[in-house]
Amino acid sequence: MRTRLCEELGIEHPVVAFTPSEHVAAAVSRQGGLGVLGCVRFNDADELDSVLDWMDRNTDGKPYGVDVVMPAKVPQEVEGLDLDELIPAEHRDFVSRTLDELGVPGLDGEGGAAGVLGWLHSVARSHVDVALRHPVRLIANALGSPPSDVIERAHDAGVQVAALAGKAEHARRHVANGVDIVVAQGHEAGGHTGEVATMVLVPEIAAEVGAEVPVLAAGGIGSGRQLAAALALGAEGAWTGSIWLTTSEYQKTTGESATQRALLSAGSSDTVRSRIYTGKPARLLKTRWTDAWAQPGAPEPLPMPLQNILVGEAHERIMRSADPSVVSMPVGQIVGTMNRVRSVAEVFDDLLGEAERTFQRLDGLR
Repeated sequence: MRTRLCEELGIEHPVVAFTPSEHVAAAVSRQGGLGVLGCVRFNDADELDSVLDWMDRNTDGKPYGVDVVMPAKVPQEVEGLDLDELIPAEHRDFVSRTLDELGVPGLDGEGGAAGVLGWLHSVARSHVDVALRHPVRLIANALGSPPSDVIERAHDAGVQVAALAGKAEHARRHVANGVDIVVAQGHEAGGHTGEVATMVLVPEIAAEVGAEVPVLAAGGIGSGRQLAAALALGAEGAWTGSIWLTTSEYQKTTGESATQRALLSAGSSDTVRSRIYTGKPARLLKTRWTDAWAQPGAPEPLPMPLQNILVGEAHERIMRSADPSVVSMPVGQIVGTMNRVRSVAEVFDDLLGEAERTFQRLDGLR
C-alpha cells in the first residue's frame, strides 16, 4: 500500500495522524506512518522546542510533522492590546453562570487560564520558527494555505507544506499558493470542518488537484475499510485524528481523564458542529456544556481568537472537574467506534490489516 505520499514523505504507510500528543505522534511515526503534532496548545515557544527535542529522540529517526494554525491573510495584531478588554461582559456573565449551573467547581483561588494563544498569528509564527530548527518533514496548517513567506521558508528548508480544504475551490487556491499536499477534510471530521461530506469532497478535490499534488482524505476515517475507501475515492492516503484520542499513548499526555471516559461512551451521533470552541465552526463532543450554548438566550460565540480566550478558564475548570457530562472536546463522528482503549500499534495494525482484507474482498468481486 505505497502511494506517492509515501515516496514524498519517506513513510512506509499512507497514514497521517494529527494529534496534540507527542506520545501518539512519535508512536505513529515509529509504526511507519507520519505523526503530526498539533502545536496550538503551546503558548510558549520554548515548551514546543523542548517537546520537539523529545520527538527527535523518540521517533527512531522516522519522519514526523507539525500542525500550526494561521490564516493566509495576516491579521493585524496591535502591540500591547489587551484582548480581554474586547470580550463583552454579557459573554463573561453567561460563561460564569453556565459553569455554576452545571456544577463545575472553581479553581480554588488560582489564576485563570489565558486561553490557547496558539490561535494568535504571532504565536503560530513562533511555532514555525521553532519547528524549522528541527528535522520536521511536514508543516500542516489547519486553516488552509499559510502565508506565502511561510511556505517559502518551509520549502527552503526542504519541508513540505500541507493545507486543509473543505471545498474544491479551496484546494485549487492552496495549490496555486504553493502547497504540496491537500487534505480534503469532510463534514464528519472533528475540529474545524466545513459543510461537504467526505464521500463527496474527496473525489471532487482529487479530480481538481490530484494530478498535481497528493490528496489526503480526512473526516470519518477510523478503520481499514474507510482507509481503503479513501484510496478508492482518489486520495493518496488518510489524514486521521479522532481515533488516536482513546489510545493508551494519549493517556501519557493527559492522564486518565473525564474527557477520555466521555469519548469511550459516545456514539456517532453524539457530536455537534459549533463555534463555541474557537469562534470558527468546529465539531465537538455533544455534552451539557455544548447544550447550554444552544439554548435560547445564549450569546453568539465571539470571533477567533476572542472566543477561545473567553472560554479558556472554563475549559480548565471543566477539565479539572472530572465530569464526563460537561467536557469540551473536538472529535469527529467516528467517535462511535472509539469504545475501548488501545495502543497506537493496535490501532495501526487494525487499520492496515482490515484495509488489506478489504482489497482482497473487492478483488474477488471482479
